[in-house]
Amino acid sequence: MSRTSGTNGGGGAGGTGGSGTSGTGGTNAVESFTTAALGDTSHLLTAGDEALVVDPQRDCWPLLASCEARGLRIRYVLETHVHNDYLSGALEIRAATGATVAGPARAGYGFDHLPLAEGDELTLGGLRVQALETPGHTAEHTAYLVLGAGPDGDAGGGRPVAVFTGGSLLVGSAGRTDLSGPARTEHLARAQYRSLRRLARLPSGTRVLPTHGAGSSCSIGADATERTSTVGDQLLANPALLAADEDAFVATRMLGLPPAPAYYRRMGPLNRAGPAVLGGPPVLLPMTPDEVRLAVDRGALVVDARDRRAFADAHLPGSLGNELDGSFAALVGEVVPFGRPLVLVLPEPVADAGREAVLQLLRIGYEAWLVGWVDGGVERWRASGGPLAVIRTADVSEVRGALARDGGLPVQVLDVRSAAEPPVPGALAVPLTELPGRIDELPPGREFWTVCGRGRRATVAAGLLAAAGLPVTAVVSGGAHDLVHELRG
Repeated sequence: MSRTSGTNGGGGAGGTGGSGTSGTGGTNAVESFTTAALGDTSHLLTAGDEALVVDPQRDCWPLLASCEARGLRIRYVLETHVHNDYLSGALEIRAATGATVAGPARAGYGFDHLPLAEGDELTLGGLRVQALETPGHTAEHTAYLVLGAGPDGDAGGGRPVAVFTGGSLLVGSAGRTDLSGPARTEHLARAQYRSLRRLARLPSGTRVLPTHGAGSSCSIGADATERTSTVGDQLLANPALLAADEDAFVATRMLGLPPAPAYYRRMGPLNRAGPAVLGGPPVLLPMTPDEVRLAVDRGALVVDARDRRAFADAHLPGSLGNELDGSFAALVGEVVPFGRPLVLVLPEPVADAGREAVLQLLRIGYEAWLVGWVDGGVERWRASGGPLAVIRTADVSEVRGALARDGGLPVQVLDVRSAAEPPVPGALAVPLTELPGRIDELPPGREFWTVCGRGRRATVAAGLLAAAGLPVTAVVSGGAHDLVHELRG
């Protein structure tokens, strides 16, 4: 999680998008905390020694520590909507500080909170924070307008200085409207159009402080490096604000939508009920080989977080190869049933890798199923007499030769990219998120060569097929686009 900030009405820091608000009587500021792996940003608004947090991540402990160190009292936690892509940290902050959790009145939260409807306001120092119902990304979506102090220093007659737009108006885009199901997509897209127009009527200098941004699957086409902007800048450059009319806007929102990550369907119910309060990152326990064997016998899955080639060269039989990078937890959420116990094989340095893996997994609720990590890794497992498995790897340049070879099992290219990607001629296309439930449908008597965009998902897919006893080669270097050129050449 990275942090940027701005103070007293200035333009704000660049990069991950810190920004500032203005006011009288004390220092008012907005600090932005970005979780790049999810493409999301939480915001901290301060007024004197008081603060509120908007859309906090579950691993909000660095933010809490920063506030404590500076003597800031968090009075409110605001949710713009029921999140689809991560578990909220609102209850973590309340448990640590006593802050009031507030959110859309129509959210249906199952825990104590302050419901906010259109026009409801909170005060923070000399600032007013006003709820603006902005349905579209979700039905209950609510933005929060920050009004600075009036000319006499009171909070009553302020001007708009910033707006927390959550998943409505984003930098260069707008939040997806299809995540509540196909039956509601068009209705929400029309609502999103109207919400965006409403926000676009704010003064041009009003800071736009969204939650979703580049890298978030809750947005469409958000590739801007900036995380915050102004209403005026967005009116000039945001395609979502440049559509000719409502029908044209809706048409663009209904086309080419990539599938939502599989774990998204679990986030809404968990956030409505209220995620369990952890009080800090869970500690990942070391496990002996005997403890690993017992856990696996009881149904645990070994997730090997090492580099894809290291995994392929030697791994515990039945392991899922999922190298530790920003997509680690998302890919666990794609293919591992929620509630299945997990044992991790970690890359070096193990302590850092363990912390990163736990943080990513707790953001989507998998921390409850973490059993531990293999102490000593593959080498200690081997030394204890444990068997090791191997998966053959290849570069994309080897595929054409494999297809033309004589003898052995015929080769079947298995493309595990999303259905929205252009097909590879002759390949069998099964999106990775569907693969666990469709392995029995794969044609028998073939050797499968798994391909994706860059080899990342191909490795995950190869582990699934190998665990099912199918002969497989993972194309770990190069991807489907390269393969198309190879086949045409």
